[in-house]
Amino acid sequence: MYVCMYCMYVCTVWMDACTVCTVCMHVLGAFSEVVLAEELKTMRLVAIKCIPKKALEGKESNIENEIAVLHKIKHANIVSLEEIFESKSHLYLVMQLVSGGELFDRIIEKGFYTEKDASKLIQQILDAVKYLHDMGIVHRDLKPENLLYDSMDEDSKIMISDFGLSKIEGSDSVMSTACGTPGYVAPEVLAQKPYSKAVDCWSIGVIAYILLCGYPPFYDENDAKLFEQILKAEYEFDSPYWDDISDSAKDFIVHLMQKDPNARYTCDQALQHPWIAGDTALEKNIHESVSAQIKKNFAKSKWKVRRPVRLGPSSRRDFYFERIWFKRADCSLNAQCLKSSKDIQTSNLVVMHTYPLSSSTLNQHNSSLFV
Repeated sequence: MYVCMYCMYVCTVWMDACTVCTVCMHVLGAFSEVVLAEELKTMRLVAIKCIPKKALEGKESNIENEIAVLHKIKHANIVSLEEIFESKSHLYLVMQLVSGGELFDRIIEKGFYTEKDASKLIQQILDAVKYLHDMGIVHRDLKPENLLYDSMDEDSKIMISDFGLSKIEGSDSVMSTACGTPGYVAPEVLAQKPYSKAVDCWSIGVIAYILLCGYPPFYDENDAKLFEQILKAEYEFDSPYWDDISDSAKDFIVHLMQKDPNARYTCDQALQHPWIAGDTALEKNIHESVSAQIKKNFAKSKWKVRRPVRLGPSSRRDFYFERIWFKRADCSLNAQCLKSSKDIQTSNLVVMHTYPLSSSTLNQHNSSLFV
């Protein structure tokens, strides 16, 4: 059973035979689709990334890296991989479901937002990235789009997702493959120099900068000029946007955004900074300025919002999303639990586009999901 993300039509034909919705004619993702599923025995909700094997030919090393990374990770602020299944034609990554929405969306929806709020967010990110670094894992693509809230609760924790570019460090603790997202990538990566886990600390500095003013420290329509800014580590704390931000916050960012990776703060050092560990983060409301700049500088076309809502009985016609797997020997899918990462193939992990169950099931779980 499959649900079209555009018209919510429930398809009872397996994905191999149904790549186009028979109602709205939407073409299902050529590379992968992510669906919401429920384990009938426990009624636990998960996100399943369904990946056609045809799309993975020649990319075997990608899956071996991603699975190796994901299987090692167990942290409260990191989306976890729970199980892996496959059929003759597809691979299924069963991921922890998070349903609280994207970082920018939640900031915009707040009526009150302070430096202290930003400090608490960065502390959670630092805790999670320190955990990764202690395990010899470098994320390499930290950015706001990969930060999602676990639930719609006001005090929900933030979660790091998308480990498609992550890498387990070798014995020399340096890497050289150019990767990451322009605007968040460290100077040494752009310079095509060997780099280390310090690249993640730079990215956290960029994220902290954005959380406090709503716009990125580096920007230019021309990529070459953008890269030149980053290579020189040229950024400013512009007035009036930074006038109400504490010197402690600026000092914290400066230590993370050092051009020289050897002079850059580590996660341990950043966690001990007064802006994180002390009481120097101000509690003045900066929501109006920050949210206005987020809307201006991060257009909807770049971070399309799927607003989390609670479905009521009249919001959509009822349907039930049957389980796709969960039996170790599901004959309808020829599914089996994989025991070796060498047997499977995948790509970059995207787990947050989910689809609703029936309203009665949602009410039973008291869940808010993306629609």
